[in-house]
Amino acid sequence: MRLAIDKARQGIKNGQTPFGVCISKDEEVVSCVHNIVWENMDITAHAEIHAIREACKKLNTVDLSGCVIYSTCEPCPMCFSACHWAKISTIVYGTQIEDARKLGFSELTIPNEKMKQLGGSPIEIIGNILYAECLELFRFWSAQGSKKIY
Repeated sequence: MRLAIDKARQGIKNGQTPFGVCISKDEEVVSCVHNIVWENMDITAHAEIHAIREACKKLNTVDLSGCVIYSTCEPCPMCFSACHWAKISTIVYGTQIEDARKLGFSELTIPNEKMKQLGGSPIEIIGNILYAECLELFRFWSAQGSKKIY
């Protein structure tokens, strides 16, 4: 999670929003990125999507079974779905999706646990890991004066 936090901070310094992700398999880092929505002018370029794309290329597969995704914020419905389709085994997140919404991000505040339940997903979900440090990313981002939200 600390690698994801570092990537998010790097992204903020580069004009991105406060989201970072790290994917590991067998305790080895496969992908570690921040979101690139504004860099690519691609609303789907959330950190989770960007990390999944990189991990699939690196591992030469679309099946990320056995992988753990560490996200500084609870994945949105799009990102949760991508984790499910990629067969990621575990989602570990810091802040909750509601925290992003409070800052003005247009999040659909459907918790991952609810999506897991409704969709019958086998993904293990572990939340609120390093919550305070992940929440601090939002404060750091706000202090930069950026109004770039989506």
